[in-house]
Amino acid sequence: MIRTFLILLAITVLVTLGIGAAGEPGTASLIWMGYRVDTSATAAIILIGVLAFTAVCFWNLALWLSRSPQRQAKARAEARRRQADDTLSKGFMAIAAGDGAEARRHAVKAIDLSDNIPLVRVLGALAAETAQDDVATKAAYSAMLSVPELKLAGLKGLMTLAQKQGDRIEAIRLAEEAYNQTKPAMWAFRTLFEARLTAGEWAEALDLIEGALGRKLISPIYAERARASLMAASAARMETATDTATREQALDYAVRAAKLQPQFAPAAIMAGRLLAAHNKLGRAEDVLEAAYAAQPHPAIWLAYRDLVNDETPRDRARRLQGLVDRNPGHRESRLLNLERALMTHTKADIRTAMTALEPDLAEEVLTRRVCGLMAKACLGLQDMDGARNWVAKASLVKAEPDWSDLDPEGKAFAYSPADWAQLVLSYAEKGTLVHPRFDRDERTLSELPDLVSRYMPSMPFVKAAQKAATFVPLPDDPGIYDDALRGDDAEAPSVPPPKPRAKRVPAKTK
Repeated sequence: MIRTFLILLAITVLVTLGIGAAGEPGTASLIWMGYRVDTSATAAIILIGVLAFTAVCFWNLALWLSRSPQRQAKARAEARRRQADDTLSKGFMAIAAGDGAEARRHAVKAIDLSDNIPLVRVLGALAAETAQDDVATKAAYSAMLSVPELKLAGLKGLMTLAQKQGDRIEAIRLAEEAYNQTKPAMWAFRTLFEARLTAGEWAEALDLIEGALGRKLISPIYAERARASLMAASAARMETATDTATREQALDYAVRAAKLQPQFAPAAIMAGRLLAAHNKLGRAEDVLEAAYAAQPHPAIWLAYRDLVNDETPRDRARRLQGLVDRNPGHRESRLLNLERALMTHTKADIRTAMTALEPDLAEEVLTRRVCGLMAKACLGLQDMDGARNWVAKASLVKAEPDWSDLDPEGKAFAYSPADWAQLVLSYAEKGTLVHPRFDRDERTLSELPDLVSRYMPSMPFVKAAQKAATFVPLPDDPGIYDDALRGDDAEAPSVPPPKPRAKRVPAKTK
């Protein structure tokens, strides 16, 4: 209204100024119903402007009055919308707070207020789920299946409910239905993948990976890691088969897995073992060396060490040097250098290797395996006190997860199907190894050397005891040897037992 007035005023002023500038204002006459009105042109223009403004005002007033019902309806709708939004917001906040009863109250109220049916149904389903009402939850999620944009959400809710109730078959069926939609969700693939792994269906899991990669649900690196770990799991199952064809398939799977992911130690270990069994030592060495270069693991150098069993310790140490050269800066290489020095029994090499291990002897990184290795090094230097100190320190530090992959007999990655399932899932998603034996705190390959359970008495002490013909125990020893804890080369000091005291014979009575 104001804008219209200003426009008309501006036009009137401009016309008036134009007439005034011309110097001839002129006259204007109006004849209407027998009357004649004469006035100046300027006054006529101003009068016309006022009449036009009055007409516009009258027209706008008429429109405003005619549109008042629509304005009132729009205002009511806006107030209802704000109330519905407020109700939905309060409902979702109640769900976040875990108040199922309050969330359900707002969900019921939102049904009458909101026209956003999908959001109202989501609120109702989540409210029932928060209130732990399984019947209402199932009904709410089932109702969502009829809305195309909510179908995946409904299937996910029903699958979660089935898992909660322990109905594994129904959960897998719902996941399969969701996976077969035009635009499947990642959760559907992951549920099916976990189900295949739990059932030990490695071949089916491989097919699922290929399908998910084709539908762009997973990345190529995820697919590659999953393939490698699944083929390794398949090889682990097949290598003990009786027929030759299955064992050949196990070898093929293991070699392909090691080629796909050289840093996946279980595949490399299995490929090296199977290649060695097929008298392909050269290829076995290549696989293990590539694996060590990508990601060193203690099981790799142990498998590499055992490829040849008819060589001298010095030759073995020289061969292991080739493995160290593949990744010389890694912690595992520093440990392996000390192992090599212990093979040759060269004290200078042992001291050099021990010095190189100083970064791994800090309290925050020290492990039981390192303590055991240092104890062996002290034994190699004939430092019994140092060896005992390291063995004692080993009881105060943590174990090493990678070392836990070796069982007490030295077998690497001797896993159950459940362990393999856990390993495959973790490696596919994160590219990291899990350590089931470490998590269960199971016994591993021995980390510590066998030592005498007490200090050996010095020779002057032994000689003094022999002269006294009695055994005097050391102050810190109860005088009892634990043969089970002594080393095979440790001998108890030769101390004669005390002489028996003469028995008194009672006098005969007369």
